[in-house]
Order: sequence, then structure tokens, then C-alpha cells
Amino acid sequence: MLSRHAIWLCGFRPFFLAAALGAPLFIGLWVAFLVFGIPLPAVAGGTFVWHAHELIFGVALAAVAGFALTAIPEFTATPAFGRSATRRLAALWLAGRLAFWSSGLLGAPALAVSAVAHLGLLGYLAALLAPRLWRDPERRHLAFLWALAALGACVAGFYLDALLGAHSVANPARWLHAALGVLMMLIVVAMSRISMRIVNAALEERAGDAAPAVEYRARPPRRNLAIFCIGLTTLAELVAPGTRIGGWLALAAAAALLNLLNDWHVGRALFRRWPLMLYGVYVLMAAGYALMGAAIVLDGGFFSAGRHLAAVGAMGLAIYAVLCIAGRMHCGLPLDERPWVPAGAWLIVAGALLRAATALPGAPAALLGLSGLLWGAAFALYAWRMASLFLAPRADGGRGCEGILVH
Repeated sequence: MLSRHAIWLCGFRPFFLAAALGAPLFIGLWVAFLVFGIPLPAVAGGTFVWHAHELIFGVALAAVAGFALTAIPEFTATPAFGRSATRRLAALWLAGRLAFWSSGLLGAPALAVSAVAHLGLLGYLAALLAPRLWRDPERRHLAFLWALAALGACVAGFYLDALLGAHSVANPARWLHAALGVLMMLIVVAMSRISMRIVNAALEERAGDAAPAVEYRARPPRRNLAIFCIGLTTLAELVAPGTRIGGWLALAAAAALLNLLNDWHVGRALFRRWPLMLYGVYVLMAAGYALMGAAIVLDGGFFSAGRHLAAVGAMGLAIYAVLCIAGRMHCGLPLDERPWVPAGAWLIVAGALLRAATALPGAPAALLGLSGLLWGAAFALYAWRMASLFLAPRADGGRGCEGILVH
């Protein structure tokens, strides 16, 4: 029976699979448009809006939903969510894709359906998570709930602008940029939880039988400062885009992220694949905000390079790392030590750097297509290696969503 299929065994399975398949599909269609002129779905705001919408509200939202459905029960020591809830959420995600893609043909009714689907997904997800997050005695993980609320506000703003359309000065793209900022904050929140386990496991492995000489701790003051600066930068861009205050705030966000990296300098254990991958997320994020800030303050023409280092680089690498780490552990398997994992990470980094390089004077147009192909290839590689695990029962015979210890 389809309702009893292994894909519904845990909340991350359909959503991680959707993210892994959606990323190369959506970026592939974008590259086909850029290189060959193959038309994209006609949507409010044009082709750029379709591209950004599908990467943020499609790929990234799928990854967020899969992570939250899996991580929150683990963080709060509560049972996994049921299969029926996962099926409803997955149906809403798919309905959002179909309705938005058809909005150019069907107009406002399709946009309204897409809005309801996306807001329904976020609202239902928040309703599932909220009781568990509030019942936690220390309420240590409420930031996930606030992030979902902020994403919901961005979705609502986007669709309101899209529905107003040509009858106003509405600009739906501004809400996509705001959603990207919210995702940057959410990445910092989630990484603090993941990195504690990953980095300390690397330290223990390097120390062998002896006790590690140092212990990694994700210190809240540094993390909160980074989140605060990113939040201010996002708000400034939303209400006063292009102003110098936004540029200085972006530079402050870059400085706060670099300060956050001081927690990570734990010696040679940092250069193992899993800690280094997570470290790279912060490096790309800091570089992205630094370039965006400098572009505004210095009136440079490289703001887009910074934006894409954050979106294509930091967000893409964060999604890839979470899919690799949580996808294996919650399928009952140890972390994958085969060469394809770092190869995929380097494809994402290379794609981000090439995309940023297109802002350089005289950069060949072919770099746009090549950067997209490299980025999409990383997720296609992941889907090739991991899809079969999501469609099969747990390798360790388990019947739930529980993870295994990092080795």
C-alpha cells in the first residue's frame, strides 16, 4: 500500500528526496533558459522570480521541512511525527509547485492556490512543532518556530505583491530576498546544533583512546550576534534597499560571522570532511555579506556576486551537508566516507565561485551556465547515491526516525 511505503517512514525522506531532485531540475531549467532560450513558466515577476522562488520556496523549504520533522523530535526527546502528517505536508509542497508554475496560464486563482499551499505547509508544520518546542522545560529550540513564522511572513508578502501585480508598485522579488535572509539566520541556528555533534566527534576520532585536548562549543553570544546582524541587514534591504545603512549592516553581519568562526578553530580535526563542510558554509556566508556590503558602500557593481555566494554557496552547501548527514544517520547508517560526498561539496563551492565571478567585467556569459550545471550536478550526485535509501526500509531494521551516533 502506498500509504505504508518506506518513503513515509520519517519526515525527512520525501522532503530530502524532493530537495535533491528539485535542485538539479530547477537549476537545469534555468540554465536551459539562459543558454538556449528555452522558455520558463510565465509567472508574476518574470523568469528571475520563478528561478528564485523555486530555489527558496521549493528546494530550501523542502530541506527545512525535512530537517524540522526529523530534528525537533530528537531535540525534544519526543516521538516521531506520523506518516499521515508527512503525507499532508508533502502534498502541500507539491501543490505549491504545480499552482505557481501554472499561474501564468491560469492567473490569480492559481497564485491564490499556491499561496494557500505554501502558507498551509508552514502553518501546519509550525502547529506540529509548537507544542513540543513549548513543552521543552528550557525552551532551547524556539528559534525554529520564530524562523517558520518569519518565512510565513515572507511567503504572505510575496503572494500579496504577486496578486497586486501591475496595479501597484509591488515587487515580489523583495520578499524572496527577505526569505533568503531568514534562511541564513535559520542556517546559523541549525548549524549550532549539528556542529556540536560533528566537530566533537571529529575531535574524539582524532584523539583516539585519549581524551580530546579541546572541546568545541557553539557559544550563544557569538551565534546570537550573527543572527541579529543578519536580521537587521535583511530588514534594511526589505524597507530601504540599496541604502548605505544596509551596506554597513551587511559588513557588520560578515564581521559577526567571521567572529563566529573563532569557535571552530580546534586544530587539525577541523580539516576532516564533515567539520570542514560545515565551516565552509560560514565562510561563504561571510564572504557573501562582505561583498554585498562593500558593493553598496563603495557603489560597486558586484552586489549580485555577494548575493549568490550566500544563496548558491552558503545555502546550497548547508542544504547538501544536512542532506548528507541527517539523511544517512536517520536511515540507520553511519556517515558516508566515500569520495562522492566531498566531490559534491566542491561542485557546490565551484558553482558558487563561478556564479560570483560573472560579476567581473568582461566575464564570459558561459560562466552562468557552467556554474548552474556544477551546482545542479552536486545534488544530482546526491540523489543518485541516496534516493534508494529513502525508498527502502531502514538498513538497521529500525521502524522509526531515530538517528545513530556519529562515528
